[in-house]
Amino acid sequence: CDHEHQYMTPEDEWDRDLLLDPAWEKQQRKTFTAWCNSHLRKAGTQIENIEDDFRNGLKLMLLLEVISGERLPKPDKGKMRFHKIANVNKALDFICSKGVKLVSIGAEEIVDGNTKMTLGMIWTIILRFAIQDISVEETSAKEGLLLWCQRKTAPYRNVNVQNFHISWKDGLALCALIHRHRPDLIDYSKLKKDDPIGNLNTAFEVAEKYLDIPKMLDAEDIVNTPKPDEKAIMTYVSCFYHAFAGAEQAETAANRICKVLAVNQENEKLMEEYEKLASELLEWIRKTIPWLENRTAEHHMRAMQQKLEDFRDYRRVHKPPRVQEKCQLEINFNTLQTKLRLSNRPAFMPSEGKMVSDIANAWKGLEQVEKGYEEWLLTEIRRLERLDHLAEKFKQKCSLHQSWTSGKEELLSMKDYESASLMEIRALMRKHEAFESDLAAHQDRVEQIAAIAQELNELDYHDASSVNTRCQGICDQWDNLGTLTQKRRDSLERVEKLWETIDQLYLEFAKRAAPFNNWMDGAMEDLQDMFIVHSTEEIHSLITAHDQFKATLPEADKERMATMGIQSEIVKIAQTYGIKLSGVNPYTNLSPQDITNKWETVKHLVPLRDQMLQEEVARQQANERLRRQFAAQANIIGPWIQTKMEEIGHVSVDIAGSLEEQMNSLKQYEQNIINYKCNIDKLEGDHQLSQESLIFDNKHTNYTMEHIRVGWEQLLTTIARTINEVENQILTRDAKGISQEQLNEFRASFNHFDRVMKLKQFHVLGLKRNGMMDPDDFRACLISMGYDLGEVEFARIMTLVDSNNTGVVTFQAFIDFMTRETAETDTADQVMASFKILASDKSYITVDELRRELPPEQAEYCISRMTRYIGADGPAGALDYISFSSALYGESDL
Repeated sequence: CDHEHQYMTPEDEWDRDLLLDPAWEKQQRKTFTAWCNSHLRKAGTQIENIEDDFRNGLKLMLLLEVISGERLPKPDKGKMRFHKIANVNKALDFICSKGVKLVSIGAEEIVDGNTKMTLGMIWTIILRFAIQDISVEETSAKEGLLLWCQRKTAPYRNVNVQNFHISWKDGLALCALIHRHRPDLIDYSKLKKDDPIGNLNTAFEVAEKYLDIPKMLDAEDIVNTPKPDEKAIMTYVSCFYHAFAGAEQAETAANRICKVLAVNQENEKLMEEYEKLASELLEWIRKTIPWLENRTAEHHMRAMQQKLEDFRDYRRVHKPPRVQEKCQLEINFNTLQTKLRLSNRPAFMPSEGKMVSDIANAWKGLEQVEKGYEEWLLTEIRRLERLDHLAEKFKQKCSLHQSWTSGKEELLSMKDYESASLMEIRALMRKHEAFESDLAAHQDRVEQIAAIAQELNELDYHDASSVNTRCQGICDQWDNLGTLTQKRRDSLERVEKLWETIDQLYLEFAKRAAPFNNWMDGAMEDLQDMFIVHSTEEIHSLITAHDQFKATLPEADKERMATMGIQSEIVKIAQTYGIKLSGVNPYTNLSPQDITNKWETVKHLVPLRDQMLQEEVARQQANERLRRQFAAQANIIGPWIQTKMEEIGHVSVDIAGSLEEQMNSLKQYEQNIINYKCNIDKLEGDHQLSQESLIFDNKHTNYTMEHIRVGWEQLLTTIARTINEVENQILTRDAKGISQEQLNEFRASFNHFDRVMKLKQFHVLGLKRNGMMDPDDFRACLISMGYDLGEVEFARIMTLVDSNNTGVVTFQAFIDFMTRETAETDTADQVMASFKILASDKSYITVDELRRELPPEQAEYCISRMTRYIGADGPAGALDYISFSSALYGESDL
């Protein structure tokens, strides 16, 4: 017998125990005798005196056959001493064959009736066959039995099991064990701690009557002994463990089933949540895209600006929560797949059209339409701004022209020359020449009106029909004026030879006053001309032109004074020669007062024009401040986003600590990013101010608001995804049982070969991210870790780590491969075996059995999903737990 049993009490301790307390020997003799008889009665016999009845070895061999279920060698039939010794040795050899080392116990002492040795031998048998196999949570047999007792009696008042001697003296621990498993046998609430004799006898009697456990102890001996014998108590308590072993087995099976069902229920809930969230997001995208695709242009600037404001609300208010939903949907999907993989379940396949890729494609389509919609809005606003400006300019020039042409057709059609004097005829002739000069001067304005009308048509002005009608009327009228002018000239020339004299001074006044008047008309038109500029350079150009105009005013004033001097000369001559003037210049309708009034008007309009230009300078300077203010922030925020993206890409690769430390670091990054949101919001506010001021360009920065938005959204998505990846690594580590040192070793190997991979790029502000290996680096990594890889074996491994044939190996896939074969997960066979225990080895299970053995929620879950048992040996309503177990792991359909 080479194996030493760790629970065998050494001989010197045995002697000391017996010498210290003779009461222990009495308790052992009674307990061991009863224990032996509980087994010998199965063979139809028993013993009366433990040290005498085993002396010939026959009942000892019979006892060993009963408790082991094995046959011993045939006993010697003789009654001589050597026959008895031979039989006892056969029994002792059998004990040794079971791995037990007998310390100083020989056959002669047993044959001679040595009480100490006989009790020691029986204790050795009890230890080996009744106690040794009791182990709870990998503890030793003795500690396992003690832990079992502690767990079963933990809920009971006045019970505190710490050992196998004094913890059992008041009898409550034994009663608690019985009540825990068979509450129908004992009313524990009526037991009293100060009645140990009554409690012990109650336990002994109930155990013997209902549990088939013979009375092995004496209540008075236990109560009156300061420290009851530990071996006697252990022997008796072990009988309870074996009596209730079936219930323990069923409870263990029920716990396993509950665990599996809980995992299934949780996964199904996650699947339902994914389907619901995906449906809502896709429905939102489906409803939003037609709105963004609507390119129906408005006729008025206010309506288009309202569309732009609605679009801004969409970007600021409506879209950000959907961006978060999309990110959360991807995180939930990855977490669910990880949980399914870790629990040995088949991968989750969403409904048709609700895959992550479907959502990503729909989102991509949304953003494409969104970008086109914003560009269209801004283009339309610029077009309407230009149209409003042109339409107002068209109206102003038309009004000026029509004011000038008013009455001209009637004047040209008059026959006043038929009854005029010679002086009057010549005056009419000169007046007509002045009119022709005036008419030619207005040709440019008519051409401008026609050009503006053409541009309004080309820009699709909503009221182009009325513009065309007005323009056509002006052109027709202008043609008619030309015809009438030519006809009047012909008439005047025909009668001119009849007239000989003319007042030269009137004629000179008329000739000088008309161009000067036209110049003033043009000056007033220019001073009141509308303008639109987009930069300080443009407005300064207008100011320069205005300054050049003001420089011509002194020369114009000289011309005015010269013209007015002619009139003064006329008056002077008339006074000198006594000529009575009619007060009307026969050659022109312009009076000196007209020239004076228009000149005063020109002088009044000049400072007004100065003020208008300076106001525009202030507006353009304010716009420039807005540009610089936006650029200053954008040039900080853009690089900050780029830096954070690069830092996040290095966290999971460069941090050498635990996954929890990585998680803390990533959480800090996430908090920093969340805290930075106020800067994005401020930049959005400045961007809105710029757009409200119709600023559409900015030479001070290369970053647009769209760049910042896309970069910010990508940054939020990246940190959320990176945190989720670390969470999944923690899930994998904990579920797979990987130590932190193993995980660090895997990460170090992975990082070593992840040196040149930059396959996955984020084209936002030029950001890139590592974290993948190509197949060649992955193969080199495996070889460095001791794998002997042929082409066939490596191809098989690649199908595991790159099932979608992407051409790269992620760190999560690498970890799954390195740990998958050591995973301790439930299997369909294990669950099936658990159900078989609950079903008492039957191939079917009943509804009553499920409800009795499982908690209500799990029981109803099984009942609702199990199919009917179709075997002929099952009763009505029997359920098929075998196909149900397989279906849990995707091996068949329910």
